[in-house]
Amino acid sequence: MAENKVSPEIGRAALLAFLKEKSPLGPLKILANHLGYFFQIPLPMFKPYVVFGAQANKKVLVTERDKVLWRNTDPVTDLLGQGVLIVDGDEHDHYRKLMEPALHTSRLPEYTASMISQTDRVSSQWRDGEVVDMLVESRKIALLIIMQTLFSKDVWDDLEKIWKPVLKSIEYISPGAWILWRKIPRFGFRKPLKVLDDYLFQIITDRRRQTEDGLSSTVHRPNDLLQHLIGAGLSDKIIRDQMLTMLIAGHDTSTALLAWTFALLGQHPEIHQQVVNEIDKTNDLERVPLLDNVIKESLRLYPPIHIGNRRIAQEMDFDGNKIPKDERLFYSIYLTHRDENVWENAESFCPERFSNGKKPAGLSYVPFGGGPRVCIGATFGQVEARVVLSYLLKNFTFKFTNHKIHPHMGATLEPRPGVMMKVTRRSRL
Repeated sequence: MAENKVSPEIGRAALLAFLKEKSPLGPLKILANHLGYFFQIPLPMFKPYVVFGAQANKKVLVTERDKVLWRNTDPVTDLLGQGVLIVDGDEHDHYRKLMEPALHTSRLPEYTASMISQTDRVSSQWRDGEVVDMLVESRKIALLIIMQTLFSKDVWDDLEKIWKPVLKSIEYISPGAWILWRKIPRFGFRKPLKVLDDYLFQIITDRRRQTEDGLSSTVHRPNDLLQHLIGAGLSDKIIRDQMLTMLIAGHDTSTALLAWTFALLGQHPEIHQQVVNEIDKTNDLERVPLLDNVIKESLRLYPPIHIGNRRIAQEMDFDGNKIPKDERLFYSIYLTHRDENVWENAESFCPERFSNGKKPAGLSYVPFGGGPRVCIGATFGQVEARVVLSYLLKNFTFKFTNHKIHPHMGATLEPRPGVMMKVTRRSRL
């Protein structure tokens, strides 16, 4: 078996990295640098195994994926119930098959107008010279888009009502003390989570009523994800689970991607200007090659879903390192994307590494996972990012305030304390 023990020296280095970076990502990098592609986190009552790299990803996501289970006993299971993200086997395949038509690439052009409309709606509130937090503004845009496109629900007037419940649902499934003690009391969640549940159940009720009315009239029924779920005969509870899964996973990942891209452009003004120049030369907001590369590089450096959480159903072997059944396994997308053996200048922001369609072979780049369970909304999210960023950069100037930002390991990898930028509407000649 390969040696992967954490010595006192490595432990001290990991602790110093945590104190310096204010994030578990620092210690993870220290452990990876000293121990390689396989190690175990040495915390009291929390000793998960961590793997990363293309070979490990292939095992977990493709060749031996039947040996791992997505469903755990974490708060994400409590929150999402039987959501497609956290069920296994035939149940997962059934829900995914029902949901895929609404997210198929052929449907995406229909959503572009809504993406632009909601982006304009949020940005129209900005005053020239105002400093806005693009983490917050990106969340507003992503939340409006996901609700409108997948559930045909305009939540503009309800943002104040659902904003805190949405944030509390994200906080509920984010890493915290519950990792060390699963039964630790968690106060302040019951009421906001019920508000969000009631909101989603009301959407389902209203649509069912609309569907029943439509059976005997010419009432228009949206051909959206919600309608597919209702048409499949699923219960309100199962539909709520899928809706909440798409709401949380779909908007929170887009929020992080948009915010990190603004942060990186703000920190690299020359590339920022090159992207703006490219956008100004086209009327097609979905075809901006340099912006595409910037988005891909943003996903490499700061993948919103930065780690995959699995439970071992059958013993697995990683080059002689055994993981017993029922143990917890993390496969680190963050570490995979910063592997110096694959990526030249891995810590640097270099969009050109993706120019001319270039990307590393195998599963060295997995911002949306991989294999049969690759993220169901991967294409949707990338199109959304291109449209939103192109529209905003075409219509506004953004000046970064040069404050310090660190990656925060929540449900997604977020730039904290935010991305503060001075915005000014561009004059059109």
